[in-house]
Amino acid sequence: MRVRYSYLPRQFADCEDLWQRLREFVPTGDFTLGRPLQEFEQRFADLIGVGHAIGVNSGTDAIKLPLKALGIGPGDEVITTANTFVATVGAICEIGARPVFVDCDDTFCMDVKKLEAAVTSRTKAIVPVHFTGYMTDMRAVGPIAKKHGLRIVEDACQSILGALDGRNAGTWGEAGAFSLHPLKNINVWSDGGVITTNDNALAAELRLLRNHGLEGRDTVVRMGYNSRLDTLQAVVGNWLIPKAHDIAATRIANAAYYDKNLGQLKQIRIPPRPLAMRVVYHLYIVFAEDRDGLLDHCVKNGIEAKVHYPVPIYRQPALTEFGYKEGDFPVTDGHTKTIITFPCDQHLTREEMDYVIETVRSYYSGR
Repeated sequence: MRVRYSYLPRQFADCEDLWQRLREFVPTGDFTLGRPLQEFEQRFADLIGVGHAIGVNSGTDAIKLPLKALGIGPGDEVITTANTFVATVGAICEIGARPVFVDCDDTFCMDVKKLEAAVTSRTKAIVPVHFTGYMTDMRAVGPIAKKHGLRIVEDACQSILGALDGRNAGTWGEAGAFSLHPLKNINVWSDGGVITTNDNALAAELRLLRNHGLEGRDTVVRMGYNSRLDTLQAVVGNWLIPKAHDIAATRIANAAYYDKNLGQLKQIRIPPRPLAMRVVYHLYIVFAEDRDGLLDHCVKNGIEAKVHYPVPIYRQPALTEFGYKEGDFPVTDGHTKTIITFPCDQHLTREEMDYVIETVRSYYSGR
């Protein structure tokens, strides 16, 4: 059996109604900041529970633009986690700020107990990353930010409908950043992103920044970016967004099934599942004994398992100028040697999950 990682062929195998929407949309010529985008932004704001959602061209820009709008720039430090995708750090560096890393814990998110020690006189913002579908403990981040006068931009790119104490990711800081990349839980047919905020003035500034700083057609009130979410992609988003709660619920159910069965193996350690947190499992990751051997066994048996990520971002060649070295963040480093990701999406069949479980079990029983 083959258990694929990308579910896109299944997700869009039966979407004639979406094609019909696109056929109806194309003759309108409403391709830039069009009505379907406005509809999608309102639906996304309602989904997350915020006053404003601003569509942009990527999850990266969804992080970058709020930092820019909040006045973060060259010479400033922005604290984030040592365990994240390059886009988080790229967004910080793109505005000329310096990323400062904090180690993660076994939820794969920032260890907030180590956060305050990273604050300096140059720190201006925190970008907590709700990695893999978990949430950073924002109950602790908020008071630290307030104490030191720091702004918060949540990287919620992997955590649409993730929640803590019933409060969604993307609603805790000045702004939240989401990705609509094709492999995210809510996705479109290209790159795309959404910024969420309850701040009216910030929302207005973000709408300027994403569209060259244009106020109307002919007046440039500030220098901005070309970072609009294509209206064509918003048509796809409008087709998918009614499925958001079902997608999250199915991923949560799939993860629980894996947990129940993989958790019976002494060589597999299930990460903590905090009761106050809704984890939406953009990635399903466990800790595995002899991870490399297990990964090779799974791949040879048709399971597209992965490692997110074998080399942490702070040790990548592009970041050598910041002076970090292996061992600076021991939990993150330890994860790179033990974590493994299995497919967990809403289109998996029970037969496929059983095959994953049995393949893992057979590896350890056969050693």
